[in-house]
Amino acid sequence: MDIEHRQAEHIDYFVKQASIQKGVSVANVVVEATSHPSLFAFSEILSVPNVLELQGTEHSVYLDLLRLFAHGTWSDYKSNASHLLQLVPNQILKLKQLTVLTLAETDKILPYDVLMQELDITNVRELEDFLINECMYVGIVRGKLDQLRRCFEVQFAAGRDLRPGQLGSMIQTLSNWLTTSDNLLITIQEKIKWADTMSELDKRHRKEVEERVDEIKKSLSLKCQGLFSIFDNLLSQGFSNPMYLATVFNHQLHDLGKNADEVTHCKQADIDFRGHEEIFSEPGGVMDYEEERSRPKRRRHPLA
Repeated sequence: MDIEHRQAEHIDYFVKQASIQKGVSVANVVVEATSHPSLFAFSEILSVPNVLELQGTEHSVYLDLLRLFAHGTWSDYKSNASHLLQLVPNQILKLKQLTVLTLAETDKILPYDVLMQELDITNVRELEDFLINECMYVGIVRGKLDQLRRCFEVQFAAGRDLRPGQLGSMIQTLSNWLTTSDNLLITIQEKIKWADTMSELDKRHRKEVEERVDEIKKSLSLKCQGLFSIFDNLLSQGFSNPMYLATVFNHQLHDLGKNADEVTHCKQADIDFRGHEEIFSEPGGVMDYEEERSRPKRRRHPLA
């Protein structure tokens, strides 16, 4: 059974007890709840009308004690010890456990020096024993002790009661997150649209190149057939002057060369068009140097 389910059972018990008690009996419920080894949430008990009625009475210090355990830390207790009840050992342990949870709310890497200062622990061995035996084994936190870097890496921490005003801050944080998510979604949609456009342009360009190459190939074929026909006619008519035949051949060959150059130009234009797309992720993008960096570097021989 996880920490949340265990909490629910204990909370229900103490809420019922506080609801049927009055005055000093309610104060005793507060002491019992803040000393319980498996209870780490107190806001539900704090909201019971019979508990709130302690305000302004001779038992109001018990209400302050409950508020301390709901929202405070060991440092808060030390700063206000003269106005609070003296804690028993179980309450001291509980408040130090809650202090670790508070620290884990804002930082997932907790330096040993910070923990020792906040918990009034004087050496690393004692701190690590506390984190292992009183926090991780209890189930309120999970993490890794890094002795080399002298820190506790938090992987999970049970949540504490919401402090007054914290709910508004959480709502604002979620609102900011939603705004960021919306902006990211718009950016992704724009990227998809750009990619679709580039894909369509590439298909259209490739089709145009292929059609142009086919036209030129057909033209070359017709001109070759025409060249053979010209030579056949000349030979059948008795033209055998080598110089004349060479002139005609060179003239026709020049025309064929122009068509061949056009084919080469079309293919190179296609390579240039798609090569630009491969190097840049988008117009104005960043060139990818990974392929160049992966090539072996030339070694220079030392001077003699």
